[in-house]
Amino acid sequence: MVFFIIQIKPLKQNLYNVLKCFFEKLLYILTNFIIKIFIYLLELKLNFVRLLKVYVIKVILIFMMGSVFGSFLNVCIYRIPRNISIIFPSSFCPNCKKNIPFYYNIPIFGYFLLKGKCKYCKEKISFRYPVVEALSGIFAILCYHNWNSYIAFIHFLFISSLIVISYIDIDFQIIPDIISLPAILISILLSILVFNRDVLITLIATILGGGIFWLIGKLYELFAKKEGLGGGDVKLMAFFGAYLGIKSILFIIFVSSFLGTIYGLALIAFKGKKTSYAIPFGPFLSFGALLYLFYGEEIIKWYLKNL
Repeated sequence: MVFFIIQIKPLKQNLYNVLKCFFEKLLYILTNFIIKIFIYLLELKLNFVRLLKVYVIKVILIFMMGSVFGSFLNVCIYRIPRNISIIFPSSFCPNCKKNIPFYYNIPIFGYFLLKGKCKYCKEKISFRYPVVEALSGIFAILCYHNWNSYIAFIHFLFISSLIVISYIDIDFQIIPDIISLPAILISILLSILVFNRDVLITLIATILGGGIFWLIGKLYELFAKKEGLGGGDVKLMAFFGAYLGIKSILFIIFVSSFLGTIYGLALIAFKGKKTSYAIPFGPFLSFGALLYLFYGEEIIKWYLKNL
Protein backbone atom coordinates (compact mmCIF):
# COMPACT_ATOMS: atom_id res chain seq x y z
CA MET A 1 0.00 0.00 0.00
CA VAL A 2 2.79 2.37 0.92
CA PHE A 3 4.59 1.41 -2.25
CA PHE A 4 1.47 2.22 -4.32
CA ILE A 5 1.16 5.69 -2.78
CA ILE A 6 4.85 6.33 -3.37
CA GLN A 7 4.42 5.38 -7.05
CA ILE A 8 1.36 7.65 -7.48
CA LYS A 9 3.13 10.87 -6.39
CA PRO A 10 5.67 10.88 -9.28
CA LEU A 11 2.84 10.11 -11.72
CA LYS A 12 0.88 13.11 -10.50
CA GLN A 13 3.96 15.29 -10.78
CA ASN A 14 4.67 14.06 -14.31
CA LEU A 15 1.06 14.61 -15.38
CA TYR A 16 1.16 18.12 -13.93
CA ASN A 17 4.38 18.88 -15.81
CA VAL A 18 2.97 17.52 -19.06
CA LEU A 19 -0.23 19.55 -18.73
CA LYS A 20 1.73 22.65 -17.76
CA CYS A 21 3.97 22.26 -20.78
CA PHE A 22 0.95 21.66 -23.03
CA PHE A 23 -0.89 24.78 -21.85
CA GLU A 24 2.26 26.90 -22.09
CA LYS A 25 2.71 25.78 -25.70
CA LEU A 26 -0.98 26.38 -26.41
CA LEU A 27 -0.79 29.86 -24.86
CA TYR A 28 2.34 30.61 -26.91
CA ILE A 29 0.64 29.48 -30.15
CA LEU A 30 -2.54 31.47 -29.41
CA THR A 31 -0.53 34.57 -28.49
CA ASN A 32 1.46 34.35 -31.71
CA PHE A 33 -1.72 33.78 -33.69
CA ILE A 34 -3.44 36.83 -32.13
CA ILE A 35 -0.33 38.98 -32.73
CA LYS A 36 -0.20 37.89 -36.39
CA ILE A 37 -3.92 38.58 -36.83
CA PHE A 38 -3.47 42.01 -35.25
CA ILE A 39 -0.50 42.79 -37.52
CA TYR A 40 -2.47 41.57 -40.57
CA LEU A 41 -5.48 43.72 -39.66
CA LEU A 42 -3.20 46.69 -39.01
CA GLU A 43 -1.54 46.25 -42.41
CA LEU A 44 -4.97 45.78 -43.99
CA LYS A 45 -6.18 48.98 -42.35
CA LEU A 46 -3.08 50.85 -43.49
CA ASN A 47 -3.54 49.52 -47.05
CA PHE A 48 -7.22 50.46 -46.92
CA VAL A 49 -6.38 53.95 -45.69
CA ARG A 50 -3.71 54.24 -48.38
CA LEU A 51 -6.12 53.07 -51.09
CA LEU A 52 -8.85 55.35 -49.72
CA LYS A 53 -6.49 58.33 -49.86
CA VAL A 54 -5.57 57.48 -53.47
CA TYR A 55 -9.26 57.09 -54.39
CA VAL A 56 -10.22 60.38 -52.68
CA ILE A 57 -7.39 62.20 -54.48
CA LYS A 58 -8.55 60.71 -57.79
CA VAL A 59 -12.16 61.72 -57.13
CA ILE A 60 -11.12 65.29 -56.25
CA LEU A 61 -8.98 65.56 -59.39
CA ILE A 62 -11.77 64.14 -61.58
CA PHE A 63 -14.29 66.54 -60.03
CA MET A 64 -11.93 69.47 -60.66
CA MET A 65 -11.40 68.47 -64.30
CA GLY A 66 -15.13 67.94 -64.72
CA SER A 67 -15.96 71.35 -63.27
CA VAL A 68 -13.39 72.99 -65.55
CA PHE A 69 -15.15 71.35 -68.48
CA GLY A 70 -18.42 72.58 -66.97
CA SER A 71 -17.10 76.13 -67.27
CA PHE A 72 -16.73 75.51 -71.00
CA LEU A 73 -20.30 74.16 -71.09
CA ASN A 74 -21.49 77.46 -69.63
CA VAL A 75 -19.76 79.22 -72.51
CA CYS A 76 -21.57 76.93 -74.98
CA ILE A 77 -24.95 77.47 -73.29
CA TYR A 78 -24.62 81.25 -73.50
CA ARG A 79 -22.92 81.63 -76.90
CA ILE A 80 -24.29 78.95 -79.24
CA PRO A 81 -27.88 80.23 -79.38
CA ARG A 82 -26.57 83.78 -79.79
CA ASN A 83 -24.27 82.78 -82.67
CA ILE A 84 -21.12 83.86 -80.80
CA SER A 85 -17.88 81.91 -81.21
CA ILE A 86 -17.22 79.52 -78.33
CA ILE A 87 -13.46 80.09 -78.71
CA PHE A 88 -13.08 83.87 -79.06
CA PRO A 89 -13.33 86.23 -77.27
CA SER A 90 -12.35 85.09 -73.78
CA SER A 91 -14.90 85.03 -70.95
CA PHE A 92 -16.74 88.31 -70.50
CA CYS A 93 -19.60 89.75 -68.48
CA PRO A 94 -22.87 89.45 -70.45
CA ASN A 95 -23.95 92.87 -69.17
CA CYS A 96 -20.92 95.22 -69.43
CA LYS A 97 -18.96 93.00 -71.89
CA LYS A 98 -15.69 93.44 -69.95
CA ASN A 99 -13.29 90.49 -69.87
CA ILE A 100 -13.26 88.40 -66.71
CA PRO A 101 -9.74 87.86 -65.27
CA PHE A 102 -8.67 84.19 -65.13
CA TYR A 103 -8.45 84.21 -61.32
CA TYR A 104 -12.16 85.09 -61.16
CA ASN A 105 -12.93 82.42 -63.71
CA ILE A 106 -12.11 79.50 -61.42
CA PRO A 107 -15.00 76.99 -61.60
CA ILE A 108 -17.48 77.26 -58.70
CA PHE A 109 -15.12 79.25 -56.44
CA GLY A 110 -14.97 82.20 -58.85
CA TYR A 111 -18.70 82.77 -58.40
CA PHE A 112 -18.38 82.97 -54.63
CA LEU A 113 -15.20 85.07 -54.77
CA LEU A 114 -17.20 87.62 -56.76
CA LYS A 115 -20.16 87.18 -54.39
CA GLY A 116 -22.37 86.44 -57.38
CA LYS A 117 -21.80 89.85 -59.00
CA CYS A 118 -19.69 91.21 -61.83
CA LYS A 119 -16.47 92.81 -60.58
CA TYR A 120 -17.02 95.88 -62.78
CA CYS A 121 -20.73 96.61 -63.26
CA LYS A 122 -22.00 94.74 -60.16
CA GLU A 123 -24.67 93.01 -62.24
CA LYS A 124 -25.83 89.73 -60.71
CA ILE A 125 -24.30 86.58 -62.15
CA SER A 126 -26.72 83.70 -62.66
CA PHE A 127 -26.43 80.94 -60.08
CA ARG A 128 -26.65 78.57 -63.03
CA TYR A 129 -22.91 78.97 -63.67
CA PRO A 130 -21.67 77.21 -60.50
CA VAL A 131 -24.56 74.72 -60.76
CA VAL A 132 -23.51 73.62 -64.27
CA GLU A 133 -19.86 73.41 -63.16
CA ALA A 134 -20.78 71.34 -60.11
CA LEU A 135 -23.06 69.08 -62.16
CA SER A 136 -20.28 68.52 -64.67
CA GLY A 137 -17.87 67.60 -61.88
CA ILE A 138 -20.37 65.19 -60.29
CA PHE A 139 -21.14 63.47 -63.59
CA ALA A 140 -17.40 63.14 -64.26
CA ILE A 141 -17.09 61.22 -60.96
CA LEU A 142 -20.15 59.06 -61.74
CA CYS A 143 -18.79 58.18 -65.17
CA TYR A 144 -15.40 57.27 -63.70
CA HIS A 145 -17.07 55.18 -60.98
CA ASN A 146 -19.38 53.32 -63.39
CA TRP A 147 -17.08 52.67 -66.35
CA ASN A 148 -13.49 53.60 -65.41
CA SER A 149 -12.17 53.47 -68.99
CA TYR A 150 -12.24 55.46 -72.22
CA ILE A 151 -15.97 54.61 -72.32
CA ALA A 152 -16.36 56.80 -69.22
CA PHE A 153 -14.96 59.78 -71.15
CA ILE A 154 -17.29 59.13 -74.13
CA HIS A 155 -20.32 58.92 -71.83
CA PHE A 156 -19.19 62.07 -70.04
CA LEU A 157 -19.16 63.95 -73.36
CA PHE A 158 -22.64 62.58 -74.08
CA ILE A 159 -23.91 63.82 -70.71
CA SER A 160 -22.23 67.20 -71.30
CA SER A 161 -24.15 67.58 -74.56
CA LEU A 162 -27.39 66.88 -72.64
CA ILE A 163 -26.59 69.65 -70.14
CA VAL A 164 -25.98 72.17 -72.93
CA ILE A 165 -29.06 71.10 -74.90
CA SER A 166 -31.31 71.21 -71.82
CA TYR A 167 -30.31 74.71 -70.71
CA ILE A 168 -30.50 76.15 -74.23
CA ASP A 169 -33.97 74.63 -74.64
CA ILE A 170 -35.07 76.11 -71.30
CA ASP A 171 -33.87 79.59 -72.30
CA PHE A 172 -34.74 79.70 -76.00
CA GLN A 173 -37.00 76.68 -76.59
CA ILE A 174 -34.72 75.51 -79.39
CA ILE A 175 -32.29 72.64 -79.81
CA PRO A 176 -29.62 73.96 -82.19
CA ASP A 177 -28.85 71.87 -85.29
CA ILE A 178 -25.17 72.69 -84.78
CA ILE A 179 -25.32 70.34 -81.77
CA SER A 180 -27.92 67.72 -82.72
CA LEU A 181 -26.90 66.97 -86.33
CA PRO A 182 -23.17 66.30 -85.64
CA ALA A 183 -24.24 64.40 -82.50
CA ILE A 184 -26.37 62.02 -84.61
CA LEU A 185 -23.52 61.31 -87.03
CA ILE A 186 -20.90 60.86 -84.28
CA SER A 187 -23.29 58.61 -82.32
CA ILE A 188 -23.84 56.33 -85.31
CA LEU A 189 -20.07 55.94 -85.71
CA LEU A 190 -19.56 55.33 -81.97
CA SER A 191 -22.41 52.83 -81.86
CA ILE A 192 -20.87 50.78 -84.67
CA LEU A 193 -17.14 51.19 -84.02
CA VAL A 194 -16.96 51.48 -80.21
CA PHE A 195 -20.16 49.92 -78.81
CA ASN A 196 -20.01 47.11 -81.42
CA ARG A 197 -23.67 47.34 -82.45
CA ASP A 198 -24.95 46.08 -85.76
CA VAL A 199 -24.90 48.68 -88.55
CA LEU A 200 -28.48 48.01 -89.69
CA ILE A 201 -29.87 47.98 -86.12
CA THR A 202 -28.07 51.26 -85.39
CA LEU A 203 -29.55 52.94 -88.47
CA ILE A 204 -33.02 51.59 -87.63
CA ALA A 205 -32.67 52.88 -84.04
CA THR A 206 -31.70 56.34 -85.35
CA ILE A 207 -34.61 56.50 -87.83
CA LEU A 208 -37.05 54.99 -85.34
CA GLY A 209 -36.01 57.37 -82.56
CA GLY A 210 -36.65 60.44 -84.71
CA GLY A 211 -39.50 58.86 -86.68
CA ILE A 212 -41.72 58.06 -83.70
CA PHE A 213 -41.43 61.60 -82.43
CA TRP A 214 -42.01 63.04 -85.90
CA LEU A 215 -45.19 60.94 -86.20
CA ILE A 216 -46.41 61.97 -82.72
CA GLY A 217 -45.81 65.62 -83.63
CA LYS A 218 -47.71 65.30 -86.93
CA LEU A 219 -50.66 63.57 -85.26
CA TYR A 220 -50.81 66.26 -82.59
CA GLU A 221 -50.63 68.96 -85.25
CA LEU A 222 -53.41 67.25 -87.21
CA PHE A 223 -55.84 67.10 -84.28
CA ALA A 224 -54.83 70.21 -82.29
CA LYS A 225 -54.25 72.39 -85.38
CA LYS A 226 -50.97 73.66 -83.94
CA GLU A 227 -47.37 72.50 -83.61
CA GLY A 228 -46.71 70.25 -80.63
CA LEU A 229 -43.22 68.84 -80.92
CA GLY A 230 -40.50 70.85 -82.63
CA GLY A 231 -37.97 69.54 -85.12
CA GLY A 232 -35.29 69.85 -82.44
CA ASP A 233 -37.02 67.20 -80.32
CA VAL A 234 -37.22 64.86 -83.32
CA LYS A 235 -33.48 65.20 -83.99
CA LEU A 236 -32.72 64.81 -80.29
CA MET A 237 -34.57 61.47 -80.21
CA ALA A 238 -32.68 60.36 -83.34
CA PHE A 239 -29.48 61.24 -81.46
CA PHE A 240 -30.57 59.14 -78.47
CA GLY A 241 -31.62 56.22 -80.68
CA ALA A 242 -28.21 56.23 -82.36
CA TYR A 243 -26.21 56.58 -79.15
CA LEU A 244 -28.18 54.47 -76.65
CA GLY A 245 -29.65 51.86 -78.97
CA ILE A 246 -33.08 50.73 -80.04
CA LYS A 247 -34.19 49.54 -76.57
CA SER A 248 -33.80 53.03 -75.16
CA ILE A 249 -36.40 54.70 -77.40
CA LEU A 250 -39.67 53.63 -75.71
CA PHE A 251 -38.03 53.97 -72.29
CA ILE A 252 -37.02 57.60 -72.94
CA ILE A 253 -40.41 58.47 -74.48
CA PHE A 254 -42.27 57.01 -71.49
CA VAL A 255 -40.10 58.67 -68.81
CA SER A 256 -40.01 62.08 -70.55
CA SER A 257 -43.77 62.06 -71.26
CA PHE A 258 -44.55 61.08 -67.67
CA LEU A 259 -42.32 63.81 -66.19
CA GLY A 260 -43.47 66.40 -68.74
CA THR A 261 -47.12 65.67 -67.93
CA ILE A 262 -46.54 66.04 -64.19
CA TYR A 263 -44.66 69.30 -64.76
CA GLY A 264 -47.38 70.63 -67.06
CA LEU A 265 -50.15 69.76 -64.59
CA ALA A 266 -48.18 71.43 -61.77
CA LEU A 267 -47.87 74.63 -63.84
CA ILE A 268 -51.61 74.62 -64.54
CA ALA A 269 -52.54 73.89 -60.90
CA PHE A 270 -50.10 76.16 -59.07
CA LYS A 271 -49.16 78.89 -61.54
CA GLY A 272 -52.40 79.18 -63.48
CA LYS A 273 -50.79 78.44 -66.84
CA LYS A 274 -53.04 77.58 -69.76
CA THR A 275 -53.04 74.16 -71.39
CA SER A 276 -51.61 75.82 -74.50
CA TYR A 277 -48.51 76.97 -72.57
CA ALA A 278 -45.37 75.77 -74.36
CA ILE A 279 -43.04 73.60 -72.28
CA PRO A 280 -39.46 72.96 -73.41
CA PHE A 281 -39.37 69.19 -73.80
CA GLY A 282 -35.61 68.79 -74.31
CA PRO A 283 -34.77 68.63 -70.57
CA PHE A 284 -37.32 65.84 -70.02
CA LEU A 285 -35.97 63.86 -72.97
CA SER A 286 -32.44 64.42 -71.69
CA PHE A 287 -33.38 63.20 -68.22
CA GLY A 288 -34.93 60.06 -69.73
CA ALA A 289 -31.73 59.44 -71.73
CA LEU A 290 -29.60 60.02 -68.62
CA LEU A 291 -31.70 57.61 -66.58
CA TYR A 292 -31.41 54.98 -69.30
CA LEU A 293 -27.64 55.44 -69.55
CA PHE A 294 -27.13 54.66 -65.86
CA TYR A 295 -30.04 52.39 -64.94
CA GLY A 296 -32.08 51.67 -68.07
CA GLU A 297 -31.05 48.04 -68.57
CA GLU A 298 -31.69 47.19 -64.89
CA ILE A 299 -35.08 48.95 -64.87
CA ILE A 300 -36.21 47.14 -68.04
CA LYS A 301 -35.08 43.76 -66.67
CA TRP A 302 -36.87 44.42 -63.37
CA TYR A 303 -40.03 45.49 -65.21
CA LEU A 304 -40.07 42.42 -67.49
CA LYS A 305 -39.39 40.13 -64.52
CA ASN A 306 -42.33 41.56 -62.54
CA LEU A 307 -44.68 41.92 -65.52
